[in-house]
Amino acid sequence: MPSTYSVTEAQSALPALLKKAHGELILITRREKAVAYIVSAERMAAIAETLEIMADPKAMEAVRRARGGKGKYFPLAALDEN
Repeated sequence: MPSTYSVTEAQSALPALLKKAHGELILITRREKAVAYIVSAERMAAIAETLEIMADPKAMEAVRRARGGKGKYFPLAALDEN
C-alpha cells in the first residue's frame, strides 16, 4: 500500500519523499484523487523492462510455454558453445 500525500504536503516534503521512495511507493493526491506517483529510478526501470517484455509477442509466448511446463531449458555452459 503506497504512502499517500496531498500535493501541498508533497511540495513541502519533496526531498524527504524522494528518499522515502527508495523503499516504497508514494501516492500524490489532489482533492482525494490520485494524480501522481513517486517511484525510485530502480523500480521504474524494472517496470519499463516488464512492459517491454509484455509488448514482445515472442517473449510472452515463451513465458506462457514456461508456465505451462513446456519451456526448454539448457545448462549455462550451452551459452559458451559457438
